[in-house]
Amino acid sequence: MDKKLTPFSTMSPIQYGASKLWLLSVLAVMAFAASWFYPDIKNKLSTLLGGEEMVASDIGRAKSEGGKSGKDARGGGEGSRNTPVSVGEVRNRDVRFTVQAAGTLMALNTAVVRAKVDGELKALRFTEGQYVQAGQLLAEIDSRPFDAQLNQAQGQWARDTALLKNAELDLQRYQDLLSKDAIARQQVETQAALVRQLLGTVQADQAQIDLARLQLSYTRVTAPISGRLGLKQVELGSLVRASDPNGVVSITQTQPMAVVFSVPEIHVPLIMRQLKLGKALVVEAWDRDQKIRLAQGRVSTTDNAIDVATGTLRLKATLDNRDGSLFPNQFANIRLQLDTLKNALVVPVQAVQRGAAGTFVYVVQADKTVQVQAVQLEAVEGDWQAVIADLKAGQQVITDGADRLRNGSGVEVVKAAKP
Repeated sequence: MDKKLTPFSTMSPIQYGASKLWLLSVLAVMAFAASWFYPDIKNKLSTLLGGEEMVASDIGRAKSEGGKSGKDARGGGEGSRNTPVSVGEVRNRDVRFTVQAAGTLMALNTAVVRAKVDGELKALRFTEGQYVQAGQLLAEIDSRPFDAQLNQAQGQWARDTALLKNAELDLQRYQDLLSKDAIARQQVETQAALVRQLLGTVQADQAQIDLARLQLSYTRVTAPISGRLGLKQVELGSLVRASDPNGVVSITQTQPMAVVFSVPEIHVPLIMRQLKLGKALVVEAWDRDQKIRLAQGRVSTTDNAIDVATGTLRLKATLDNRDGSLFPNQFANIRLQLDTLKNALVVPVQAVQRGAAGTFVYVVQADKTVQVQAVQLEAVEGDWQAVIADLKAGQQVITDGADRLRNGSGVEVVKAAKP
């Protein structure tokens, strides 16, 4: 007896689930078989499953290979579409091997001008921000107390000098009498001791005179070094003291100016080798935007140890600051020139591309297609990158639009990059 199909409405829940699972499995097998034998159905299924990029690639490849005129797919036909790009020229030129760092400008010497004696400030002989020379008068302190001390010391010296002279005359008389055996030797020796005592007193008086003159000279406050003055720290008529930590004014020696910066330790052997050979390591200081060169100088010395925390070595350079445009504690971008690559092969910096296989450039061929050329990077200076590659001067490389290219793509030069 034939077995009748059981309607879904009369199935139990377990029978209904099993039947549905069996039906979906049959449909999946049929779809897979159809996609294997019919590519169009495969493409539609790929689109539904999120493979839109693969399908578009296949379509684009088919169009490029089967164009209207049937010409080469890389371009050149009436129906081809070349990628618009900008190009630069490969050149030979000298390239400076530089290291960039952040530096802080420092004065070669800094001095706080302090009063060496206490007294009333009678005059200020400078203008804030003025350039002064070493020994130039800056301020004057009331000198009357020190004049009195000098006069007192001179008076004491004059009195003791007179006593010494009288004692010396008496000693001469006693010695004459002793030669005639008319006086005791003890009296002569006592007089000689008195002369020596008075001589020491006179020497002490002379030292007091010298000290008083020195104190008097300190009432004229002079610049200890040449440099630029800061803002004054005292007012006219105020009482200045030698113990005041702020002093009268500060001086910074800014001509020339020093700059301190750090370089990675990988460059230390080359730096030390250049310094031992007596070669000048040129240093340039640039502003924050690296558009204006502030000053130029050379490395003067290095620190005595590498900082293990940062792996860098501190260098100190001297910069020319004749116009006085640089200030202590000012920030500057430093370019340290370590060497110069003579007649190096260079390409525009924008032409260098980076991928999984390394660095490369796109070279424009005679048939307006591009070829990938691997390059090894060396020094960079400005807009030029020195490279080691199988390139020749005069060749054109892609500088803009390379993100849409691959090896053999057709291009159309729409704008040449400026060198």
